[in-house]
Amino acid sequence: MATGPRPRRAADYYPEPPAPNVARIVPLGGVEEVGRNMTAIDINGDIFVMDVGFQFTGEDESPGVDYLLPNTKYLEKNKDRIRAAIITHGHLDHIGGIPFLLPRIGNPPVYTQNLTALMIAKRQDEYPDVPKPEVIVVDPGSERTIGNTKVKFFPVTHSIPDAMGISLATPQGNVVVTGDLKLDHEGGEPTDHEQKTWGGIGKDHNIFFLADSTNAEREGFSIPEKRVHQTLDEIIKTVNGRLIIGTFASQFERMIRIIQFAEQYGKKVVTEGRSIKTNIEIAQRAGLLTVKKDTIIPAQALGDYPPNKIIILATGAQGEEFAALMRIATKQHKYIQFNERDTVVLSSSVIPGNEISVQKLKDNLYRNNVTIIHYRSSDVHSTGHGNAGELVWINKQVNAKFFMPGYGYRSMTASHAKAVEQAGRPKDTIVLADNGNVIDIIDGKEMKIHKERVPNAPLVVDGFSIGDMQEVVIRDRQMLAKDGMFVIIATVQLKTGKLKKSPDIISRGFIYLRESQDLLNQARLLIKKTVEDSTRNMNPVDLDYVKNVLTDTVASFLFTRTNKAPMVIPVLIGV
Repeated sequence: MATGPRPRRAADYYPEPPAPNVARIVPLGGVEEVGRNMTAIDINGDIFVMDVGFQFTGEDESPGVDYLLPNTKYLEKNKDRIRAAIITHGHLDHIGGIPFLLPRIGNPPVYTQNLTALMIAKRQDEYPDVPKPEVIVVDPGSERTIGNTKVKFFPVTHSIPDAMGISLATPQGNVVVTGDLKLDHEGGEPTDHEQKTWGGIGKDHNIFFLADSTNAEREGFSIPEKRVHQTLDEIIKTVNGRLIIGTFASQFERMIRIIQFAEQYGKKVVTEGRSIKTNIEIAQRAGLLTVKKDTIIPAQALGDYPPNKIIILATGAQGEEFAALMRIATKQHKYIQFNERDTVVLSSSVIPGNEISVQKLKDNLYRNNVTIIHYRSSDVHSTGHGNAGELVWINKQVNAKFFMPGYGYRSMTASHAKAVEQAGRPKDTIVLADNGNVIDIIDGKEMKIHKERVPNAPLVVDGFSIGDMQEVVIRDRQMLAKDGMFVIIATVQLKTGKLKKSPDIISRGFIYLRESQDLLNQARLLIKKTVEDSTRNMNPVDLDYVKNVLTDTVASFLFTRTNKAPMVIPVLIGV
């Protein structure tokens, strides 16, 4: 098994374009994390960008950063050869970076299916100052010649409609990319349409295969989405009292089925959460959902109908503080209050990292004495990503010469690699890549991984700015969050180097000033002594030098006295 090298950061490595007999694959995001998906495929003199996603970041790791983006410097250097950005489906980890990154790489045309195109357009409305991309809608099963390359688009099963994989032809064979996917199956037996799709792909000569790894750590086959629909149908039909369903707004098919079941049983639907309202509107525009005029009602009209005729479809099943479900659970919603006759269905699993917030949500729900149904007690959620059994079956169908697990953390990609190896794939045909690796397939027979990596440090969206991860800035924010700040304001007489008066001190997030007068008095004496000692015989007085000395001295003093390391900020005014 080939593993991408982890050398020193090669920020200036830009390899020459590959020879005609070489297919080059460069993962720029999404193989060391879940999210930030982007892969460059360089073939036939053309570069194709697979997905342009972003990644949400935890406040503990990157305070104040809105999103993490793939590094596009390699693409910027080669933007004259970029022929298209191909988007596999409409989730934000695949489309979220488009407004930020497409202008940086020359605004190539975007190829995708209908629902994804509508979601891209809706998101673009949030960035009116950014040029709108040219979006070309393709049909599943269709082929196009883009630049010098024949591109085939084929349907895949995921948790959102219009998800697709891509096969790109080279003279040596095809490069196949799945996007996110699972299998539609019955008892572990893929359905006819899955066998037809993957059997068709496998009939081609495939030299490289990149596939989803998100659920590779789970054995066997995942729960089919239709079983979830059957469970929800039974719940909606039989539950007495109000039914509140918390789910992901990205679960289009599930939301559509819930609304259809509601109409079937004569119930009304209240939608709570901007993303759910937006995606239902998009589903209607895409022709995926037709809703009767009086099915969806506002929350203000809840009192006009019996409780057993009400379904509330809400965001916030991950415990987000300001999402609808949490606001209802904590009695902060203007129109909806829980009562013990309500039933809450959490139609989602817990995303890694959200365990604490989901537990807080569940605790708050139980405080309201509601009945709770969740994925551990009933089949009310199915993943959009295939388990190891599905991934092995797909790998065998595609039968590519070389394989790279993608879309996941290293534990996921490594589990995917191990699963297909145990199923018979030769170890030396598998590459475990890191972001920025350059992988060449030569003559369709030999794999070479470059020793250097192209620039791969994530870009960040911080307010209105987009740029490299500024480690010093992030470190400062972490320090402020942990130990606060200690600001010194002092007036220095430039002729004598002495303080004009006792320095002022401002503290935020460090100590409570009223209860720390002894510490502050000692700090003021130390500040006075440090300034006057460092300026003795200095002519003219160098305030920048004095600030540096003062920062180090006071920081050391505060740490010794409090075991905390606040950010010390001296403001010296010369008079």
